[in-house]
Amino acid sequence: MDDAAREAGLKNLAYFKAQGEKAYDDMYEAHSFGSARVCYSDAKDYLAQAITLANELGLTDEAAALDKRLQHIKAVFQHQFVQ
Repeated sequence: MDDAAREAGLKNLAYFKAQGEKAYDDMYEAHSFGSARVCYSDAKDYLAQAITLANELGLTDEAAALDKRLQHIKAVFQHQFVQ
């Protein structure tokens, strides 16, 4: 991977992480379970993309941290939104 491709990958990684966190924050602002579920799904998708990209970039510690964050978000959703 050349420098330009790596730089683009890092920018995409930052984007996916930010969008995942935004979706997680939006989950708490949702006015219905259905809306919260959509935000939760978006958060999972963005963080999964970030994990894949981090692994492709050789950022294994970052991928592990993102996976831990994803597991946390899953647990929060199950505990706070699923009855």
